[in-house]
Amino acid sequence: MIDFHTHILPNIDDGSRGMEETIHLIKEAKQAGFEAIVATSHYMEGYYETDVSGREIWINAIYQKLQEEESDIPLYLGNEIYFSENMISLLEDEKASTINDTSYVLFEMPLNIEPLNLYHVVYEMMQYKLVPILAHPERYTFVQQDPELIYDLIERGVLMQANYASILGYYGSKAQVIVRKFLENNMIHFFGTDVHRANTIYPKMPQILEKLTQIIGKQKLEELSNTNPRLVLQNKRIDFKQPNKIELTLKEKMMMKWKRK
Repeated sequence: MIDFHTHILPNIDDGSRGMEETIHLIKEAKQAGFEAIVATSHYMEGYYETDVSGREIWINAIYQKLQEEESDIPLYLGNEIYFSENMISLLEDEKASTINDTSYVLFEMPLNIEPLNLYHVVYEMMQYKLVPILAHPERYTFVQQDPELIYDLIERGVLMQANYASILGYYGSKAQVIVRKFLENNMIHFFGTDVHRANTIYPKMPQILEKLTQIIGKQKLEELSNTNPRLVLQNKRIDFKQPNKIELTLKEKMMMKWKRK
């Protein structure tokens, strides 16, 4: 397996709080069965702004530490870029990164508000021959209320990365219901842990993998956890099945209603 979404680089976002925790996370990842890790630290203008060279320094320091401990695992550089009209300039200026310097870009949206210029920014990325990948679509409250948005984005060429632990309800029951709907309707293309802290997601992987196997089968799980991530790292095209539109039951629609407190 390749962990496609992590926050293991220390001291640059809300993930690992130091080298010791980073090494612990990597050991947890290997124990859970991961053979490679993509370090997708947040890039958020005004908050998390460690540039490409700064993150490369951390990658090299981690490798050195792993060698000292006679341990190793391939690490790849990327970002989880917070939605911005400046996405292209952030990439061009080597502030934010594509995944392993490929055409694939992992981005996230605000959790509770759909960006008004979402389609414009997606179109712009396409114009620059980039392939947008939306992080954890199941977690956005506006997606939970209107999952057809994700179908529409996929039709426009956006790929989707779900968080492994969503299937266990780690991010709430709404995300759990929606991610299952996405999986059952060919609307997820990658899995990632989105791990931030030690002793959280990685120890749950046996239970997660068992649950996912029950839902989508071993072959599909292999595709989303290994085959597709590897194609991205090699900057190769990903072929995927046509998604189906999601139909929520009345009970599910009532469950997904969200009111601002």
